[in-house]
Amino acid sequence: MTTTAPAPREGTRRRSGSRPATPYAELSALVQAAGLMRRRYAYYWARFAALLGALAAVAVASVLVGHSWWQLLLAAALGLVVTQMAFLGHDAAHRQVFVSGRWNDWATLVLAPLLTGISATWWVRKHTRHHAAPNQIGTDPDIAPGALAFHPAALAGRTRLGRALARHQGWFFFPLLLLEGLNLHVQGVRSLWARGPVKRRWVELSFITVRLGGYVGLLAWLLPPGIAASFLAVQLAVFGLYMGCSFAPNHKGMPVVPEGERLGFLRRQVLMSRNVTGGRFVTFAMGGLNHQVEHHLFPSMPRPALRRARELVRPFCARHEVPYTETSLVRSYGIVVRHLNDVGLAAGRDPFECPLVASWRPRG
Repeated sequence: MTTTAPAPREGTRRRSGSRPATPYAELSALVQAAGLMRRRYAYYWARFAALLGALAAVAVASVLVGHSWWQLLLAAALGLVVTQMAFLGHDAAHRQVFVSGRWNDWATLVLAPLLTGISATWWVRKHTRHHAAPNQIGTDPDIAPGALAFHPAALAGRTRLGRALARHQGWFFFPLLLLEGLNLHVQGVRSLWARGPVKRRWVELSFITVRLGGYVGLLAWLLPPGIAASFLAVQLAVFGLYMGCSFAPNHKGMPVVPEGERLGFLRRQVLMSRNVTGGRFVTFAMGGLNHQVEHHLFPSMPRPALRRARELVRPFCARHEVPYTETSLVRSYGIVVRHLNDVGLAAGRDPFECPLVASWRPRG
């Protein structure tokens, strides 16, 4: 069941003899006092070692299975393991793993370009823009116009056929995710070859060349061409589907903010984010992204602390009348599909007819 706290009304509280404190500053003090920003080295090293062991197990199994179509099951397993590696890279990019920024940067390079095959620089730039203004038109790249329209304004300029397809785009969402793994690799490589400054460009290009070139070369050496090509296709499809199914429930179907609209940090992050319930299994499966509200409020908070942070954030939002949304995983997918179909059908309506957005706008 989807749950939300009461309707919003922003405010601040004044401490005796001091300047007014924002609600976010108050919440941040609670989180710091609870020790939730402390690094969790044992957790991350254990997770990294387990994933390296899983990669080794898939490699050994592939050699033992040999020239058999059972390899496709191992390809699917590899897609799952690589996605979990990407989740670790996400944590390192957010400075969740180490205190040292340099250590986090190098951990991201190892986990993203070298082990996952995705450009760290490209992804960090894109993801940073998303965190700065989630679901804001013209700012959040995750809702930029593309194959899918995440808000009616993104339908502008489409042909009649494109608009007709958009009316049912929700049903295309999950099939399209099967191509997302390939897209992530292609976009990352293109960004590294593009003009302009790229931090550690040649390190990333070297890592990605070793990762992608070595992977394809190993498949070509180990398996017949047909099985090798199918192995690669299945692994990329599972990777893209798993990544998309983990990130999509967090913001898709939440309010879309008009371009130029200004909101306070607490409201911006909470109102545009959705948590996914389901306990520890869902937390493991989604790499902690199910605690999206807490992650957006405290991006550098280690993954294991997010569940405890929810116990502070949810009642805090209720006290300050900031809507806090969470729902089940299955229901969140239904919301995503319905939202995308509604966007396709709503081309003639005001894309900002939303009670929440209307309440933020100044009166008079």
